[in-house]
Amino acid sequence: MNTINQASLRQSRGIERIIEGIATSDGAGVKLTRVLSGKLQRRLDPFLMLDAFSSVDPDDYIAGFPDHPHRGFETVTYMLSGHMRHRDSAGHEGLLENGGVQWMTAGRGVIHSEIPEQVDGLMEGFQLWLNLPSQRKMSEPWYRDFPSAAIPEYLTAQGATVRVISGTSNGVAGAVAREFTEPLYLDVHLPAGAEFSTVLASSHNAFIYVYRGAVTVGGVNVESRRMGILDNAAEADGVTVNATEAARLILVAGRPLNEPIVQYGPFVMNTQQQIHQALNDFQTGHFA
Repeated sequence: MNTINQASLRQSRGIERIIEGIATSDGAGVKLTRVLSGKLQRRLDPFLMLDAFSSVDPDDYIAGFPDHPHRGFETVTYMLSGHMRHRDSAGHEGLLENGGVQWMTAGRGVIHSEIPEQVDGLMEGFQLWLNLPSQRKMSEPWYRDFPSAAIPEYLTAQGATVRVISGTSNGVAGAVAREFTEPLYLDVHLPAGAEFSTVLASSHNAFIYVYRGAVTVGGVNVESRRMGILDNAAEADGVTVNATEAARLILVAGRPLNEPIVQYGPFVMNTQQQIHQALNDFQTGHFA
């Protein structure tokens, strides 16, 4: 793993507000925390949803997510621990394992299932929904599994380990790039007392979610299992995170699409008419 000198920022973004997720369930009863919900879609455009799940009780996750449709966006599933089997109507199948990422473009329509393949042990990870621009909402479905070893990583001089799922951080390019939304998705592991910095475009919406320990950004404390929405200060050229104790977090940023968002469950389009069409296409068997 390469050791990287971090960016020297003129000014870090600050924390605009802290969000505590809502405990809920989805699929066939999988217990999870919905961190980014519909109320934040406009503020955190192009991101539509973030679910965090973590449990050692198989009753919380074993039923998984049986066949269900999607249209108009992308799903990014990051497994910190556990195994999840994916199958879809476009003929894709894969097994997501510890540290791996599944990136799926639903596009014009796909029906898929996500089923845990274990009966004990920790199941932990995230699913992020990333919107598609209007001209790509009806694109062909696409899918790829990235095993843990395929996720680029770097080490900072202060001992932080950074996994780059998408975008570019401190000169290291991630496993995935997207032209329109330019998503940055990092998993950052910080020893106590360490500082981490990376450049962010001031026009991009961004947040952190701390899943171990606690950090500060601009003097504001963000505790475990909390999201910190980063402000969009025009003069800021990135973000600096300080670990008050050993901590782990994801950092997510992207270029807003600034397009209408019309969602009906697993369909995210730009108009109500397109939602009606998605429902009709699904009911009449016209999804991939």
